[in-house]
Amino acid sequence: MSAAAQAVNLTQPAMTQALARIEAVLDTPLFDRRQNGMVLTDAGLLLVPRIRAALDYIASPHVTMSRMRAMLALADSGSYTGAAVLTGLSVPSLHRAVGDLSLSLRRKLVDRRGRIVVMTEAGAALARSFRLARVEIEAGVAELDALKGYETRRIVVAAMPLSRAKIVPAAVARFLRRHPQVQISIVEGSRAELVEPLRNGSVDLMVGALREPLIEPDLVQEPLLHDRPAVIARRGHPLEGATPTLERLAEHPWVIAAPGAPLRESWRRMFEDAGVTVPAVPIESGSVMAIRQLLIESDLLTMLSPDQVAVELEAGWLVTLGNAPTAQERTVGVTSRASWRPTTIQAEFLADLRAVSG
Repeated sequence: MSAAAQAVNLTQPAMTQALARIEAVLDTPLFDRRQNGMVLTDAGLLLVPRIRAALDYIASPHVTMSRMRAMLALADSGSYTGAAVLTGLSVPSLHRAVGDLSLSLRRKLVDRRGRIVVMTEAGAALARSFRLARVEIEAGVAELDALKGYETRRIVVAAMPLSRAKIVPAAVARFLRRHPQVQISIVEGSRAELVEPLRNGSVDLMVGALREPLIEPDLVQEPLLHDRPAVIARRGHPLEGATPTLERLAEHPWVIAAPGAPLRESWRRMFEDAGVTVPAVPIESGSVMAIRQLLIESDLLTMLSPDQVAVELEAGWLVTLGNAPTAQERTVGVTSRASWRPTTIQAEFLADLRAVSG
């Protein structure tokens, strides 16, 4: 204890009191006290790596808990008044905490625009680091709970369109049979909507079509399976029962995602590579629910993974007119933060994703 106190420039009584408070809050001893020193308990061995990771994200001795709390509340709410509501602190206290943080780090963190506060680039980066530090601490506490025999952590899964119909639900069902007490939150959206929550730590992992090349240096991808889309139409469509050529398919109107979406680009290349004029797209939509109803009530065509409309195909409302060329295959997988160290429970869920994809 005396060596640790010297290392951080505190008195030994202050170190002793601080450690005692931490152990009291966690209701877990982190060290075994012995005559020749102190040895980490199993709980301490779990928590220390998480604390080291959190401190790496914080990366400054000038960051206090009150400053970190104020900065995150301001980033989340967009105003000092909103931050006061979130934290219960006064507006002057929040001003002082963020201002002191800015001065100590020698970086401008916020811009005032009337009553609205906008994070500078440095401020946004700092808020992200603080969120990831908080995630590490939360993960450490969850691992301590698991060590005591129960797991209270919530797993947040970002599900992109290709994963919602089959992969994610199958993995969740498999996982919950073993861990019914763990809460799983599934957040749906496009990659553009989900990637920032993933990078900020609000989401644990993202499942869906992978991107090649991956442009975010702080993310990593793991492939799970290959998906080959098919041309889908209503039962009774004029092209049903045949194996239509691309020329025949191009004679009909389509409903498909807007330009820029990977599926739209893949669909466009399917025709261009064959030298066929790209057909008209009177309706652009990435909603499988909307596309399904439009197909049932019209002669529109679309290109989707059969898994995304498996129920409609089985019910006979929709039919496949043929698979897209193999060149249009997409890789479905998991995207996570490069720095992510999953807890035991998160690692089990990841294993279930791999199992249901095989």
